[in-house]
Amino acid sequence: MPTPLYSALVNHRNLRRASFHTPGHKNSPAALPSDLYSLDFTELPDTGSLYDGTGPIPAAEKLAAELFGTARTCLSAGGCTLCIQAMLRLAAPRGGNVLCSRVIHRSAVNAMALLGIQPVWAMPGDVVSAVRKAGSICAVYVTSPNYYGQLLDIPAIAAACREKGVPLLVDCAHGTHLMFTEPNLHPLTFGAAMTADSAHKTLGVLTGGAWLNIADARFAPDAKSAMALFGSTSPGFPVLASLDLAQEWLGTHPGAYGPLQRKVSEIRKSALSRGITLPKGPCDPTRITLDMSQIGLTGTQAAERFRAAGVEPEYADGAYAVLIATPFNTDEDFERLRRAVAALPAGRPLRRKTGFPPLPPAAAGLRESLLAETETVELSQAAGRVAAEAACPCPPGVPAVMPGERITPETAEFLCRYGFLTIKVLK
Repeated sequence: MPTPLYSALVNHRNLRRASFHTPGHKNSPAALPSDLYSLDFTELPDTGSLYDGTGPIPAAEKLAAELFGTARTCLSAGGCTLCIQAMLRLAAPRGGNVLCSRVIHRSAVNAMALLGIQPVWAMPGDVVSAVRKAGSICAVYVTSPNYYGQLLDIPAIAAACREKGVPLLVDCAHGTHLMFTEPNLHPLTFGAAMTADSAHKTLGVLTGGAWLNIADARFAPDAKSAMALFGSTSPGFPVLASLDLAQEWLGTHPGAYGPLQRKVSEIRKSALSRGITLPKGPCDPTRITLDMSQIGLTGTQAAERFRAAGVEPEYADGAYAVLIATPFNTDEDFERLRRAVAALPAGRPLRRKTGFPPLPPAAAGLRESLLAETETVELSQAAGRVAAEAACPCPPGVPAVMPGERITPETAEFLCRYGFLTIKVLK
């Protein structure tokens, strides 16, 4: 019998490309034991229950909390999505307004709709002033780092949250490792109340492994019930075990990120020497984000050249190629990448699309817009209609319209320029 998915995975493995994408373990035996899936058991008296807090799980979570310096850390086999859902439930158990950076994962938008939370939107660079001007809000929710590795000014945002008397929640899906870089750049270090950390993206953890980190002890007692509200009752124990192993590995390899940062720095210097530019502002020191438009390529075109050179990137769009490096990438991986960057052809810079439109006005609630009856219309005919989905051009990676917002002519024109043809709207 045919096995299309299994066969595709085997075929991709056999390409033996250098992995500069998630998961962070890079299929390296140095990250995970080869027999981990022989430990695929269920919740038993010996193994414990994830949400009931029995067996060895509390001990594993206590060690993780000590690693991150938190009041409580919870294991998740449901990815960062489960951590985000629980974090929002803890901060806004009865719904209400949450001030949100416009850079946001769809899992957070969906969770807010289910929990009766209404987002109050702010552009990433305006969060501090938006917090100070906000009316009644019960929390502030931001994403840092973003997909390109750019970091928000978490110390300033956390200070504004303290002045307002509300907790700061951070989607740190792409930044779990920042606790271990030189210097420590993790949001917990700078005053975040809770963070959702997708460990499998940048650490030696199986896909789906994540930590909910709780620094503010007020939220610790209800953490498990919040996670149980959304989480599967059949968590994958190999995934949970890989989190436990990563905790132990990080504790015994305190200097692992220094060498990695130096290797990444060399790749960045090589790219800059070719005229390829990097994102502006403070960035994750291990993320390799290259603006290919400066040498006349789209990120997608550059990614195809990388693959032909035996390098698999994480992501590519109209301008950027994004590569995720971890301590489990080998010297040969980096040498392949160096050669691939050096071999990129140089041309005239591409004309970049600019002029992000003003945020559209809210016309309906998030929950009703996501759950309502909808229809799909051509964007050229969408002005004046209420969006039922987010439309997010990349770059800049900021949704131009969110569910519940009325599509303006400027927004519709902007999305058309980025190649969007249709959008889902309320009937």
